[in-house]
This record gives sequence, C-alpha cells and structure tokens, in this order.
Amino acid sequence: MADDLVEDYVEHCRMHGCSWTDIGAALGVTRQAVQQRFHAPHKRYAPETMTDDLREAMTHVKRAAVQHRNNYIGTEHLLWGLTAKPNNATRLLETSGVDPDVVHRSVEAHLSMGASQAAERIAWTPYSRKAIALAEEQAGSALIDCDHLLAGLGRVGRGVAATVLTEAGFTTAAPDEE
Repeated sequence: MADDLVEDYVEHCRMHGCSWTDIGAALGVTRQAVQQRFHAPHKRYAPETMTDDLREAMTHVKRAAVQHRNNYIGTEHLLWGLTAKPNNATRLLETSGVDPDVVHRSVEAHLSMGASQAAERIAWTPYSRKAIALAEEQAGSALIDCDHLLAGLGRVGRGVAATVLTEAGFTTAAPDEE
C-alpha cells in the first residue's frame, strides 16, 4: 500500500510539472534514483517485444498523449489506443458483451488537455508500467499482444482505464489462447 501511495504521489507530481530533482528531494533520494525507480525504461518495452497489432495501437497511444499535450502515458492513453482500431483486444471486449466504441468514447471523455507540449520521450505512469508488465507476464515467451495489455489494464485495478472497463462491465480474465 505504501508503494502505491508513493507511486501515486510521484505520478501526480510529474503530471503537474514537478522535476525529478524536486521529487527526489521530497523523497530524500537523488534525482537519478527517483528517475530510475519511476521512469519506465524504453528498451524493456521495445517494439520487437510486441505484435504488429500492438505496435499499431501504440502509435495511437502516443498520438493521444501528444494531441492532448500530455507529457505522460497513462492507462487512459493505453486503453484509447487499444480501442482505436479493431484488434484482438476489441474482439475480447465484444466477446465479453462490451462495445469497444463505447469504451473508446468513454476514455476520450477522460482525456484532458495538458499545459505543456508533449516531449519526444513521454514518461509512462506507474499504473501503465504495471499494466504492460502484467501483459508481458501473461504473454510469457510470446510477443505481447493487444488482449494481453487489455487484461493487464483490468488487472491493475486502478487508473482511468480500470474505471472505464469496470463501468462498461468488463471483467478481467485471462484472454483465451489463440
């Protein structure tokens, strides 16, 4: 619970423009230490670890962050990207009796306009990192796919995506193996 509270604090501070130095000082550690702990490494989730469908969804994820002037990728961006085009995540939603278009519009309503220009290298929020880590775990040695990330978003249980999925009636279960 304490780790979740610290992650919430760091995520809140980053979304409101606090520097890594300021956050490190508040936590009593160096800028570098706090950045390493809370800033997702890009190499870990490289495109070669993802299916073509998930890579396409990730282009929508980044586009949503940039268009909304957000300097972070939150669970809302991930869910928006997953539901932008048909893929096995949208099929999983449909199989569960949830309309992907309704989910997409609901997430869109939660996307807020940020105050800054989105940087080329956008930070992942702690819940987004958890969701992709859960997706990676579920994929095992296979490539991470859209349904893995959808399940990961639901399993995190917190953040905008979890709220939207719960309100839509989506319950998290492991996607069927194809």
